[in-house]
Amino acid sequence: MHLGHYIELLRHSQDVLSKAYREVAAAHPDEPDVRIDCEKFAEQIQRHSDRLAPVHTRYSGESQNEPERLLSSLFHGTRSGPLGLLRDLHDVYLVASECDLAWTLITQAARGARDTELICIASECDGQVAVQLAWLRSRMKQAAPQALVVER
Repeated sequence: MHLGHYIELLRHSQDVLSKAYREVAAAHPDEPDVRIDCEKFAEQIQRHSDRLAPVHTRYSGESQNEPERLLSSLFHGTRSGPLGLLRDLHDVYLVASECDLAWTLITQAARGARDTELICIASECDGQVAVQLAWLRSRMKQAAPQALVVER
């Protein structure tokens, strides 16, 4: 069974995502919705990690310690200005997509393993990450005209 591998990947992805949300919130204080929502999402992701911890312990003997390879290329810190905001949100979207995919795969594996605790956790957390992705996509659409068309 390789479920521990994906749980470890998810845990690492969530750490990166929570940190990225906090950095973006701090880097764009002139965008109140970004600051408030990114701080809220960072806390939500931290709660996901907390809920996953007991399950991670159960499957931890299986992990292969590979997650850093992928995630090290997804988020490199924040930028400034309208284009910086758009790029920051884009980067966060990519990390959130990684979490979403990992939750989806873990949900399927939990069903196969008949792990009702993990099914419950994964279903709820995956739904919340889907909401985050929708918000990120919407906020990028809002930021794109200003960032990509208006010259400064």
